[in-house]
Amino acid sequence: MTDSGRTELGRVGIWTTAYDGQPAERVRESVAEIEELGYGAIWYGEAFGRDTVGQAWLLLSATQRIAVASGIANIAFRDPIATATATRALGEAFPGRYVLGLGGHRVDDTVHERDGYPLPARGRAVTTMRAYLRAMDAVPAHGPVPAPAPRRVLAALGPKMLQLAAEHTWGAHPYFVPPEHTERARRIMGPEALLAVEQAVVLDTDLARAREVATAHVAGYLLAPHQEANVRRLGFGDEDISGPSRRLVDAIVAQGDEGAIRRRVQEHLDAGADHVCLHVLTADPLSLPERAWRELAAALLPTAQHA
Repeated sequence: MTDSGRTELGRVGIWTTAYDGQPAERVRESVAEIEELGYGAIWYGEAFGRDTVGQAWLLLSATQRIAVASGIANIAFRDPIATATATRALGEAFPGRYVLGLGGHRVDDTVHERDGYPLPARGRAVTTMRAYLRAMDAVPAHGPVPAPAPRRVLAALGPKMLQLAAEHTWGAHPYFVPPEHTERARRIMGPEALLAVEQAVVLDTDLARAREVATAHVAGYLLAPHQEANVRRLGFGDEDISGPSRRLVDAIVAQGDEGAIRRRVQEHLDAGADHVCLHVLTADPLSLPERAWRELAAALLPTAQHA
C-alpha cells in the first residue's frame, strides 16, 4: 500500500451502523466530533436504515476532511447505473473523500430474511461482483466526471474475492475477521492493494460483561453462511461455531481496556493492514458509543495515525 493511501484514510477509523437510528441533526453533530477527534475515516453499513447514498451525503456534508466509506453498499439493492451515477455525484461534490465499498451477493440458494423481509441477492459472489464492476464502468457520463474517480473497495473474505479486489479495485474491506485473516489477505492481494479491516471491540474492563456483548455479536453474524464459511477457512470447527466458543469470540472481538484494543489494532497492522476501522459494540446497538470513540481516540490516534 502506498503512503498516499495511508494518508487518505489514516491508520485508524470508525465503523458503525448506529447512525441509522439517529435523527439527521444528531448524526451531523456526532460525525463532526469524530472528525475533530482525528480519526481518518468513518465507515457505515447498509440495511434498512438510510440508503448508502443518502447516508454518504449526510456524513460528507457535515464534515470537511475525513474520508467517508460505505462498508458496504449492497449491490443487490440498486442497479449498476444508479451506483455509478451516484458515485460520480459524490466524487464531484466531495473531491477525494468518498470511498465506495461494495458487497452483498448470494453465496447459496437459501432465501435470507431480516425482520421478516426477504433480502434481495444477485447470483454467485465473484462472478456477480465482477460483472457489476464492469457494468458500472460502462455507464455513459452525461454530466461532470470527477477526476480522479472515487476509490472502490470490495467486501472480500475468500481468496477469489480478495484477488478480484486487488486486480479491479483499490483493495478490500474485510469484516468480522481476526489478524490471521489479515495476514492471509495480504499474501493473496500483494503489497499494493489497500487492506482496510473492520475490528469489533468492546471497551469495558468488566471482562465478563464485555464477553457477553461480544458473544452476542459473534453468534448473530455466524448466521450468515459466508461468515461461517470464512471462520471455517481459518480453522474454526463445529465446536467453535455452535457456541460460539470463547476462542472464536476472542479472535473476532477485542475486549477490555484501551491497551487491549491498541494491541489488537497493532496486530492487524503488523499482519499487513493499512487501515483498521473500530466497530465499537455495546449492549444497546442503537446507541452512539461516543464515550468509547473519545477514549479510543485519546489512546490510539497520536501514534496509530502517524506510524
